[in-house]
Amino acid sequence: MEKQVIFEKIKAALIDDFDIKEEKLVPDARLYEDLELDSIDAVDLIVKLKSFLPRNIDPEVFKAVRTLQDVVDAIYNLIQNPESK
Repeated sequence: MEKQVIFEKIKAALIDDFDIKEEKLVPDARLYEDLELDSIDAVDLIVKLKSFLPRNIDPEVFKAVRTLQDVVDAIYNLIQNPESK
């Protein structure tokens, strides 16, 4: 799966489920500061994205994400390397 496809899926989830305006959803948008997500929202987002993930995301990996691009990269790496942690 291409990174752009992942970005579009995340974007759709943030628009539909979190009522975030599309113009705020740029790759360098910071999840907590710019998009005003909290830790519960982050968990909800991962649950929403589980449908196209090969396995669960390691919570340690997700703790390191700060921007929307970080989320895309983490999911992309998970899809590319489904066996690694």
